[in-house]
Amino acid sequence: MIELVKTTNAVRLTYLQSLLDSANIPFVVFDQHISMLEAGIGAFPRRIMVEKPFLFSARSILQDAREFYND
Repeated sequence: MIELVKTTNAVRLTYLQSLLDSANIPFVVFDQHISMLEAGIGAFPRRIMVEKPFLFSARSILQDAREFYND
């Protein structure tokens, strides 16, 4: 799996997931459950990971939406 983007913004994470779901691109969110350890302060970024065959399509979708950046 390859890291597509990472974010600490929960709302943006949901939006990115929605974009990828709409395009039927499979992905996995890494570090999503770390919030239990950090007391929900959002200090650790969540990473959206995709498999290599879907990387180009996923990047294109996020670039079109102007969401292909890390925050």
